[in-house]
Amino acid sequence: MSEPQIVKAHDLSFEIMLSEQEIQNKVNEIGEQLKKDYKNKRPIFLGVLNGSYVFTADLARAYGEECEISFIKLSSYSGLESTGEVSTVIGLTTEIENRHIIVVEDIIDTGKTMFEFLPTLKKMKPASVAFATFLLKPDAIKYDIPVDYVGFKIPNKFVIGYGLDYNELGRNLRAIYQLK
Repeated sequence: MSEPQIVKAHDLSFEIMLSEQEIQNKVNEIGEQLKKDYKNKRPIFLGVLNGSYVFTADLARAYGEECEISFIKLSSYSGLESTGEVSTVIGLTTEIENRHIIVVEDIIDTGKTMFEFLPTLKKMKPASVAFATFLLKPDAIKYDIPVDYVGFKIPNKFVIGYGLDYNELGRNLRAIYQLK
């Protein structure tokens, strides 16, 4: 089944940017790399809600080895714009000391969310911290954060689908769509 070329969310139209097949191929590629990098380490995939829930699930399945999955909720968006403020909505409840953490993000644009969260995470003394992001907007980066695994680098455009939303609509789309 092929995905629609144009979708609507609220009052806006979006056109296809990345197909479901392109996405699955990339997720499998990252999963294979993680399998090599985390052999015999039983990492914790730490998904950042709400947007990363699809990528986190697909990535853990593509990894295919023993692992744990946990989630945190951080937020810096309202509508189409970053608010510039990062708020922790749901905190980490899993014990991560001496564990290998793979923070899974749906999208990194300015990098502020992860930049502000990293010191909090490091205080918990994990054995290692890596960042995996489904989408990266290189032209929007303002904070220096290490991104270890990148699905796709995209232009600084507003996108929905595969977990990403516009005011809560579009998360369930299987492809990525950009604002038309």
